[in-house]
Amino acid sequence: MKIDVLTLFPEMFAPLKTSLIGKAQDKNLVDINIVDFREYSTEKHKKVDDYPYGGGAGMLIQAQPVYDAIMAHKKQGTKVIYMSPKGKVLNQSMVADLAKEEHLVLLCGHYEGIDQRAIDLCVDEEISIGDYVLTGGELPAMVLVDSILRYVPDVLHSGDSVVEESHSDGLLEYPQYTHPRNFQGLDVPEVLISGNHAKIAEWRQKESELLTKKQRPDMYRKYLKNKK
Repeated sequence: MKIDVLTLFPEMFAPLKTSLIGKAQDKNLVDINIVDFREYSTEKHKKVDDYPYGGGAGMLIQAQPVYDAIMAHKKQGTKVIYMSPKGKVLNQSMVADLAKEEHLVLLCGHYEGIDQRAIDLCVDEEISIGDYVLTGGELPAMVLVDSILRYVPDVLHSGDSVVEESHSDGLLEYPQYTHPRNFQGLDVPEVLISGNHAKIAEWRQKESELLTKKQRPDMYRKYLKNKK
């Protein structure tokens, strides 16, 4: 998989060189290319923003540098995503679908956003990571990259799985424990050390349902509806 990230602040993406994502790049499992679209500006001093027509607070990113940067990296089959608070809120199903794409271009807005013409001409989908507003699209882009790459083969350690994680089956993940068996007076549930895999699976399913019902009743209602 190849991911081009278009941003005004390339230095913000240093964390993508660390941990599992950094190792995945070292192994050539994914190619992540951070692009400063300021370099595509035709304005003097590489200016990319200006006052919005009609007035209003803040500055708006011009269409030209965004359009030219996208077109320089877009190929047949490329999906262009604009990280925007106006987009569809990201969920696990969307992540799984995006992980099947061969090439993604992620556009990070900043200031008061981007001239709508660049969006209309180039963007295939707008995605938000939640119903709140950030200073730019860089952090949402990193969230999206991290969530997608966990589905790419061999990125996770052998034995790790996305199948039993929260949201993968409509439920939150069950509690997990490791050594020691007793910590600060709290014991590991007896069933987990019983060796009875059927009972363990039954316990985990029940705990997932109870936790989801408590923490995310909206998810639990949807789970029950789909279960029928």
